[in-house]
Amino acid sequence: MTDLSIAARAVLDASNLLPGKDSYLILAAVLRAAVDQVVPEHREHYPNTLDERYRKVSVFDIRNQFLAIAAQLDSTFQQSQ
Repeated sequence: MTDLSIAARAVLDASNLLPGKDSYLILAAVLRAAVDQVVPEHREHYPNTLDERYRKVSVFDIRNQFLAIAAQLDSTFQQSQ
């Protein structure tokens, strides 16, 4: 099994699923569905940043971080076949 990043490992651990082929696909799908609901790819009049105690955080950076975790889980599934 490929070593998972800390973020991907945290997602797997929180899911209570056993590490395995189906687990990675399920978690990747769940992350993609959640990120599409929370930070849609494009929405008119959607703020581009979140103000986190006067520090601007790009919502699209957050979206991309979630999608990177999903991609890593998918990649781990592909490598396990």
